[in-house]
Amino acid sequence: MFTRTIDPTFSDTDALGHINNTRIPVWFELGRNDVCRLFTPDLDPQKWVLILARMEIEYRAELAFNAPIEIRTWISRIGNSSFTVDQALYQHGELGAEGRTVMIHFDHAAKQARPIPEAIREALAAHRDTTAAECES
Repeated sequence: MFTRTIDPTFSDTDALGHINNTRIPVWFELGRNDVCRLFTPDLDPQKWVLILARMEIEYRAELAFNAPIEIRTWISRIGNSSFTVDQALYQHGELGAEGRTVMIHFDHAAKQARPIPEAIREALAAHRDTTAAECES
């Protein structure tokens, strides 16, 4: 599992004073950078080999300004050319949001999926968690 902590800024809030729902997908994308580095270590867009095929987000609780948020990211499924990334946001130990993204290893020139190389498959498997229940509900 990958983890990183972020500090929300005042501009992340909405008129009600909560973290705006549009920030959650951005933070999940930030958390997926760790996964993307397995495929493109320098995150150079010219070498990019992934596409996002599906994204789901469930908002579980209010998140607030001025308190750290932990992003947890793990792999829940590895297929031939696609894999599933599950994520959760925690603030004060409470689950605030959970997400699931399906990503595809992709050849942009040929416009088609391609198998995940064995070395990357092994790296993904090192971050696999099939017991995490955050995104199973």
